[in-house]
Parts: sequence; structure tokens; C-alpha cells
Amino acid sequence: MLPSQPLLHAAVFALAVLQALASDTFTAAVYEHAVILPDATGEPVSPDDALALMNKNMDVLEGAIKEAAQQGAHIIVTPEDGIYGWRFTRGTIYPYLEDIPDPVVNWIPCTDPTRFAPAPVQERLSCMARNNSIYVVANIGDKKPCNSSDAGCPSDGRYQYNTDVVFDPEGKLVARYHKYNLFMSETQFNYPKEPEAVTFETPFGKFGIFTCFDILFREPAVVLVSELQVDTVLFPTAWMNVLPFLTAVEFHSAWAMGMGVNFLAANTHYTSMSMTGSGIYAPDGARTYYYNMKTEDGRLLIAELDSHPRLSPASPPAVNWSSYALSVERFSPNDHDFRGCIFYDWFTFTEVTKPEWNLTVCQKDLCCHLSYKVAEKQEDEVYVLGAFDGLHVVEGQYYLQICTLLKCKSTDLNTCGQPVETAQTKFETFSLSGTFGTNYVFPEVLYSGVQLAPGEFEVLNDGRLISKTRPTKPVVTVTLFGRWYEKD
Repeated sequence: MLPSQPLLHAAVFALAVLQALASDTFTAAVYEHAVILPDATGEPVSPDDALALMNKNMDVLEGAIKEAAQQGAHIIVTPEDGIYGWRFTRGTIYPYLEDIPDPVVNWIPCTDPTRFAPAPVQERLSCMARNNSIYVVANIGDKKPCNSSDAGCPSDGRYQYNTDVVFDPEGKLVARYHKYNLFMSETQFNYPKEPEAVTFETPFGKFGIFTCFDILFREPAVVLVSELQVDTVLFPTAWMNVLPFLTAVEFHSAWAMGMGVNFLAANTHYTSMSMTGSGIYAPDGARTYYYNMKTEDGRLLIAELDSHPRLSPASPPAVNWSSYALSVERFSPNDHDFRGCIFYDWFTFTEVTKPEWNLTVCQKDLCCHLSYKVAEKQEDEVYVLGAFDGLHVVEGQYYLQICTLLKCKSTDLNTCGQPVETAQTKFETFSLSGTFGTNYVFPEVLYSGVQLAPGEFEVLNDGRLISKTRPTKPVVTVTLFGRWYEKD
């Protein structure tokens, strides 16, 4: 039976809408900022001195925002701590804070700056967005008074929050996010009583936002993607690189692929604290990225993205991360497994010794399988296959399952797991998989010189991370980084 004419028209219209959405794109920008820091002091500075420091940083950010807008960007993300830096106690940061209202107030600070308490930073950010017709994402500090009727009220009578704000092209405040998962050194801030899941709609998709350390936890990061179905995540960060798995460009690119969203990561640039690494990432890989430990320069990155990546033909298929690994037996018993430490976590390692081989290494419930063929082996370089299945408990508590092929720092096996940035050994093929108990697994391939490998590897729907082509550069690490949120 043929469908009725109205139903046919409705079906055709719906298909056309879906096709239009699938082909929609937008231009995104992120700016890695070499932050001008305040002088270290044990006493609070005056509000005027605090604003003077913030204006110096905003002068730089404004130049980047103007350039991004001139190149057609619709949105720009700037870094965490990008306006006032760090080096604060709870008392010394206070002059830098403003009262940031809930966006439901429908406020354009640029045109109505006196509607709320003095807010010169919000006013200037609003004007940057309005004058350049671009969404502006920035990280500032929020202050909220409280009193003894609130059992959680700090002794100084106020809450202080690490806060992201978003202004639309008219300069209106459209989003405010209070960071929930504070890094251990952020004693100047409070975290909100409940995690916030902040989203906002744009003409080019649904956006969510969170900050730096939040990415390693279910709330708000996974909630935004899995439950609220955002298309793009905005990510101001002050990321200190930790090789071999938590280098900014490597992990952020992997997170975008693992979660199936666009990811706009803007890092601060401060090489003495290993802070660098920004990028614009899509589910199918990095569109552009920047990693520079040699100079103190900032960098503007611009790239085009699909507005609705889940509808894109390039969107990777759903993955059953343990399917392949559970279907195979251990390739070979290992009589020479040994322990090694990576970022305070004790891995089980086995050495990669042959030019072509199948290997398995296990720890607790996780077995990691590797098939590989070496193209050009350097005799003074050692690689190992490693597995970690356990609770990480250093700067936070979170449960990890990790399978990794990595280069050791030297031929001494005791150095396996120590930071390495360069390699000379090239692989012809590799395939890595694991018996993961979680569906949240992030695929990483890092080449020599902290370079990504866009287009050179893929994840099959049975959970294998494989080389798509012969790798063009020496390999530092190939990793499946799993987060088992339910076990935290």
C-alpha cells in the first residue's frame, strides 16, 4: 500500500531536514594564551590593580578574538585561568572575582553594565563578543555571598567558583558553569553543592561546557554527551602534560573520538609547568592542534566542524570495546612479566622482543592483546605491552583500565613508563585490544615529537585499535585508555 500524499510530503521534508543538518558546518576557534601572571603576594591587591592585570590579558585575548572573527569563526574558546592566571590563595584571588548572574536574567553587560554589581570583566567580554559578532567563551571567577543559615557557608561568608562564561554574538550572557571537579591545588575555590550540566543552543548545534579536570569524571562530562546529547563540548583548560597517556593533544583528541563529539580545547601556555596543547577535534580525529614546549608564544587555531557530528557520514560507528579481546585466547603465556609505574599506577608489562608477534598481558580482569609487525627496529629502543586495572588515587580517585604499547625511556626495563617524547622505531602494522569492562574507552596514538596521527589509525566496531595505513612516523605509544566510572 502506497503512503498518502501528506505522509509522503512529510517524509520527504523530514529527510531533507536531516540531510541539511548533516551537511551543516561551522567555524570554530581556540586560543592558547601565554598568560600574564600576577606578582606572587601574600596580601590581596586592590581591585584597580587586579583589573589592570586582567585588562592586560584581555588585551591579548581581544586581539585573538578579532582575528578569529575576521577569519569567519563563529565561536572562540579561551583558556582556564586565561584572564588572571594562578598563584592565589583564597584571600588573594578575591579582588579578581565578580558576581556572575544566572543567564536566565537575559543580560547584555556591554549595553547595560550597571544592571548588577560592578562587572568590568563581564562587560568587556560581552563587548568583545558583540563588537565582533562571535560567541566568546572565557574563564573567570564568580563570588556568591552566604551566611550562617547555610551550613556549608565558608567562614569568610562567600563561595568562590572557578567559572566559565559564554557570551553570544549580541553580547548576551548565555551560559555560566561552575567547575565541579577541582584540581588538588585549587584551594582558592569552592565546588558547587551539585554538579552542573550546562548546555545552550546555537544555530550550529547544541553545546555543553566544562573545565579541565572535569574531563576525567562522569559528572558533568559524560552526562553532557551521553544523556544531554550535546554536539560540541567547550573546554577551557590549564592542562599540565603527563606522558605517556595524559598529554593534552593526545588525550583530548582521544576523548572526542571515544565520546563521538566535537571538542574545542583551549589550553594556557606556560612551558615551565608543562602547560601547552590546544586543539579542535572531531569524532574522526584532530582538525587542527598545537603543542609547543620550545617557545612562550600563544597560538590561534581555526577549523571547520560538522554542526551535528552524529549525523555526519564520517562519524565512527558504535564500538563494543571488549568484543574481539573476549573472543580470543591468550596469544602466548608470558614467563617474564614485570611491574612498572606510570603516574603512580603499577602496570603489568611484558617486553616486545620479536619483529613480528602476537602478545598478551593481563592484570586482574583486564587482558590486553597486541598483534604487530615492526618495519624499522632501533636496537637501542625497547617497547613493552602493558595493562593496568585499578583505582588511581593521586590527585583524585578514578578507576582506570588501560592497554598500552609504549616505548621505554632506555634499554633498562626499570625505565618503562617514564616520560618519553621521541622515538625512532617504526611499525608496519599494529592491532591493540582489551577485555574492557567499560564502554568508555579512548583511543590514543602518539608519534615521536608528541605528534598525533590523524587518518592513520581506526577503531573497529569489535574494539580493535588498528593501523589504517603504515605509520608514517616512529611510535611513542598506542593506547586504549578506559574509564570505568561505575567503579570509582
